[in-house]
Amino acid sequence: MKPIQPRAAAEADVDHAFEHHRMQGGHALAERFVDAYDAALAHIAQHPGTGSPRHARALRIRNLRFWTLTRFPFSVFYVEHADRIDVLRVLHQASDIPHHLQSQ
Repeated sequence: MKPIQPRAAAEADVDHAFEHHRMQGGHALAERFVDAYDAALAHIAQHPGTGSPRHARALRIRNLRFWTLTRFPFSVFYVEHADRIDVLRVLHQASDIPHHLQSQ
């Protein structure tokens, strides 16, 4: 299992999503979002190759993959390295994903 290293942009994404869910549905909903995010990270750490590489070629980001959260329309975008997994962003599926990832 490789260590997960979220970048600052991914941490900001999670913080923003947490606050959004807290404002819209209360603290319990926001906590369920964080639980889903943590479960996604655990899966990625155990099985990094199972994420979809769909956006990698178009964005020209080598080894880019994503894994979707359970019950929330967000995806974790990450790159596997020999010694770690970098989480680049955590994006809503309806957002402009190429725009957000091109700045990486």
